[in-house]
Amino acid sequence: MPRVSDAHLAARREQIVEAATRCFARNGFHQTSMQDVIREAGLSVGAFYRYFSSKDQLIRAIAEEKVGVIIATLDQLMRVEPAPPLHTVFAELLAQVDHNLGVDGPIRIAVQVWGEAAHDPTFAELIGGIYGRIRDAAVALAARARDAGQLAPGADPAAVGAVLVGLIQGYVIQRVLTGRVDRDVYLAGIAALTGGYGARDAHEAS
Repeated sequence: MPRVSDAHLAARREQIVEAATRCFARNGFHQTSMQDVIREAGLSVGAFYRYFSSKDQLIRAIAEEKVGVIIATLDQLMRVEPAPPLHTVFAELLAQVDHNLGVDGPIRIAVQVWGEAAHDPTFAELIGGIYGRIRDAAVALAARARDAGQLAPGADPAAVGAVLVGLIQGYVIQRVLTGRVDRDVYLAGIAALTGGYGARDAHEAS
């Protein structure tokens, strides 16, 4: 039997992850069965279980992959010289949120995972690990902004990083639960609180 290429395996795994993302976003975790995901992916039971054996494995894979987009954006901004203004960072990250906010979008799954983490130790561990990585990246970004003169010399990067993460999560929650917050308006609100940049500049940065 010919060996299946790594590219084929990766593509099939991504096919399953995307199918699960659509199912979970539409119906939630508890209302979605493995059979629902198998049908959505258009695969046989045997082919499906070659990649994932449980719903928890699927959720972990989705969370890691989709949150990885945010981390990759932060990493990219960390490599830019000179250090980009914080308004550019916010504009980029909120643009990523909006890009992944469709009816079947992974951002909606993120909010479901947050809810489950409140009472499920497995989800709590998952969230703790993923958002620990985001917080670490945000703290590093805050330290870089301080060193570039964008923050007060005595600013605590850990404190600023925690607030950066909270502002992004707050935007996600408002977009998913109410859908009425506009990105430019949110950026302008951050500007008003920080005394930093104007809404028009933030919009241009996005």
